[in-house]
Amino acid sequence: MSKVVVLTGAGGVLCSTLAKAFAKQGHKVAVLDLKIELAQKVADDITSTGGKAIALAANVLEKPSLEQAKTVINEKLGSIDILVNGAGGNHPLGTTSNSFLYEEDLMSKVEGFKTYFDLDTEGIKFVFDLNFVGTFLPTQVFAKDMIGKKGCNILNISSMNAFTPLTKIPAYSGAKAAVSNFTQWLAVHLSKVNVRVNALAPGFFLTEQNRNLLTNSDGSLTQRGQQIIDQTPMGRFGMPEDLISTTMFLCSDESSFVTGVVIPIDGGFSAYSGV
Repeated sequence: MSKVVVLTGAGGVLCSTLAKAFAKQGHKVAVLDLKIELAQKVADDITSTGGKAIALAANVLEKPSLEQAKTVINEKLGSIDILVNGAGGNHPLGTTSNSFLYEEDLMSKVEGFKTYFDLDTEGIKFVFDLNFVGTFLPTQVFAKDMIGKKGCNILNISSMNAFTPLTKIPAYSGAKAAVSNFTQWLAVHLSKVNVRVNALAPGFFLTEQNRNLLTNSDGSLTQRGQQIIDQTPMGRFGMPEDLISTTMFLCSDESSFVTGVVIPIDGGFSAYSGV
């Protein structure tokens, strides 16, 4: 049966792939992104192959923007059945320069060098809000349609670093841990109205946001990229298509007794101690 699916952050590599997968299954898809040109390209790709999709600009940190998008979705596609909270990301202002603090770092005069003590408060707030509040608010707005219906699902995007935080990125790691916790909380809260809530915890996937961090211009791995591959038992980065099967399972009736889970899709990264 065709359902109405809303995806935030759907102009990006990962959620655009999920949007196209939902459309391929015959669902009607609302592609939301802060940048309308990115959302429109995804929607055009879907409609060009016979799928049903609309593109909308939406800011996941502004409730009126989301409510305006919901009005359009309801008018053009109908009542919402599935929400994928895909918007998120990190920011340099919430990132330390080194993995470990050494006493001499406090004396560094290198331009742009940041220890934990130099991290910008607004940068930390932005990263935390984008990932956690950017999941909380769209759920408040779009999940209202799901109450009183059957087969409705919310899928959040956490991260494997919600289990064990990565070095350098305290705000992003903390925010994704909050997303995982919120997923469990919301699954319990909505259990009596038949809305299931689960999350994916992707490992390392090459996206436009992290490509320069993980690979050099010639395609070779940076030091951090090599560290990640060495720590990933399957020995590769994830591909967007690796998320599809788990997403479709969690958003279908095949998983009708599954709620409140956070599933790592990380090539074994979170399971490996390094020894």
